Amino acid sequence: MTMIADPDVYFADGCGRCDRFATADCSARRWEAGLRALRRICLGCGLEEAAKWGHPCYVHKGRNIAIIGAFRDDFRISFFNAALMQDPEGALERQGPNTRHPDMLRFTDPSQPTTRERLIRSYLLEAMSYADAGVKPARSVESLELPDELVEALDADPVLAEAFHTLTPGRQRSYVINLAAAKHAETRVSRIMKFRARILAGKGALER
Repeated sequence: MTMIADPDVYFADGCGRCDRFATADCSARRWEAGLRALRRICLGCGLEEAAKWGHPCYVHKGRNIAIIGAFRDDFRISFFNAALMQDPEGALERQGPNTRHPDMLRFTDPSQPTTRERLIRSYLLEAMSYADAGVKPARSVESLELPDELVEALDADPVLAEAFHTLTPGRQRSYVINLAAAKHAETRVSRIMKFRARILAGKGALER
C-alpha cells in the first residue's frame, strides 16, 4: 500500500497503510465525524494542514504541532515536542508504555472533540507558542541522539515508536548511524519509511 499524500483523501478513505484502505472497515471511516471535528479545530487555530506519514499533520512556523489518527477502538490527536507541554488538566496520555512523555488526547466518541474543544484549542495554542518562540525540548545526554526526522516519525506513528523503543540499544544505534549518513532531510525521511517494516520486525538497519 502507498500512504496518502493529500489530507482530503485521509478523511474520505484512510491513511493507505493497510488493506483496509477505502473500505467500510477503515478506522478513519469509522471515526470520520470526530476526525473532521479535530480538523476543524486545528484549522480554526490557524494551523497549516499537510499529509505526513499518511495522516493529517498540522504545522505552524514550519514546525509540526500535532497529528491526528484513528485506530480500531479510538481516535486521537498527538502533539509533537510533548516534553514541553504543561498539561495543566492532566488530560494527555502516553501512546504506549515506552513513550517518554504523555503526548496525546484520546477519544472514544465522535462528539468528544466538540465537547472538549476549549481544552484542545488551549493545548494547540500552547504548542504553537513554543514554535513562535523557537523553543525545543532539551535533549537527554544519557539517551541516543535521534535525528529530527526520526523523532518526528516516531511522534507521528505510535506503532513505530513502540517498536523502535523496544529495540536493543545497538539496533537503535544502527538506524541512527544510517540516517546520520544521509546529507539531506528528504533522504532521511525516505529511509525511515523504508525501514518501518524492519523496525516493526525487531531488526536492526543491517539485518535481513
